Amino acid sequence: MTRPREQAGALVERLEELGHEVAVCPLIAIEPAGPEEIDVSGYDWVVVTSANGARELARRTRGRPARTAAIGPATAAALPFDPDLVPKVSTQEGLLAELPRPAGRVLFAGAEGARRLLVDELGADFVPLYRTDELHPNAFPNGDLVVLASASAARAYAALGRTIPVVSIGPETTAEAERAGLRIAAEARMHDLEGLVHAVGEATR
Repeated sequence: MTRPREQAGALVERLEELGHEVAVCPLIAIEPAGPEEIDVSGYDWVVVTSANGARELARRTRGRPARTAAIGPATAAALPFDPDLVPKVSTQEGLLAELPRPAGRVLFAGAEGARRLLVDELGADFVPLYRTDELHPNAFPNGDLVVLASASAARAYAALGRTIPVVSIGPETTAEAERAGLRIAAEARMHDLEGLVHAVGEATR
């Protein structure tokens, strides 16, 4: 498991319940970034695409937008209020497909260096709320599978030069892993915790 330890617990628990032996070796660390206060009151939509972004938004937000959109269930759960839209497909493309048009004034709150699809397609404002640092530990556990939940983790794992096949949370992570020459054992059909659990099950059958 390559997530930060504080974010790995629920997935580790689910996998251990299914009989898997799980080692946690974080390959990314999350650091807050951007302004300390964010006024969202003038926006028709505020869009968040990760649980990290949702938590940072909850901590710093002032006012309330007309509507909010979260890319998936885990992101929605991290918001301090129920979002108005959670797309069936947990990708930026899936969110765009379900967002009513015209969307009006949109704020995209996410990671430094996040994909700009939403910004470009919606003419959205962008505010960075956190940065992802890639970690390169001196020791990495042996195992049968490595679980990657972000493109950053894929890059960090590739830099270690290991050959253990990987389970990916979704298409962006898979694309980054393939660019780095990693072997994909499975990709989660649903890009969330349960999707990763099922993908690990597929890869270990």
